[in-house]
Amino acid sequence: MTRILVVDDDIDLLELMMTFFGRYDIEIETASSGQELDRKLAESAFDIIILDIMLPGEDGISICRRMREKSSIPVIMLTAVSETTERVIGLELGADDYVTKPFEPRELLARVRAVLRRVSERYDSHKSSPASLQCRHWRLDVARRELRRPDHTLIPLSGGEFALLMTFLSHPGQLLSRDQLLDYTKGSAHEVFDRSIDVLVSRLRRKIEADPRRPEIIKTVRSMGYLFSPAVHKS
Repeated sequence: MTRILVVDDDIDLLELMMTFFGRYDIEIETASSGQELDRKLAESAFDIIILDIMLPGEDGISICRRMREKSSIPVIMLTAVSETTERVIGLELGADDYVTKPFEPRELLARVRAVLRRVSERYDSHKSSPASLQCRHWRLDVARRELRRPDHTLIPLSGGEFALLMTFLSHPGQLLSRDQLLDYTKGSAHEVFDRSIDVLVSRLRRKIEADPRRPEIIKTVRSMGYLFSPAVHKS
């Protein structure tokens, strides 16, 4: 049974979601704040988190930011704001998708299934991959989905960041267009932003480049796409 943790302070919405998802053999746990979210995560495991941006106290943006420092659990953001800026911020912080309120429950269910399917497909596609991949003394443990810096510091990756990094490591020295990267990373057809790959690349650069403004690892080829320049070693 799929287990979802929904973080929202709208009681009516939570009751609606519990009733609707219950029809599809999906178990819903709820939390109304970041503090309650932390307690629920400490008590049990969940397959995905649905996180509202507008929360009392700590907002969803802040919660997503600190979650991504230690966890790669899929996150779908809920927002009543239709501004592109809010959506981009969520994606930059590591959210896997977002839904704008008000929404149809069936749409949210479809988004949940799509995110979980992409996570599962990425896992299946990497089961036969090398145990680890290395470049410039960085090491990615494929099975554990753990990236470590040359000094062995663990760098947390979201699901999208891991998929993108695996794609680059699997195609070193090869120019990849945005469409190719979307295809390799199992990008969904409902991605709203044509620049969603650019957002992921920007996030990844901030984690692995010495100077993200002057990237030496993930290089931009103007009007064409991106190229991962270092040599990659399998082990």
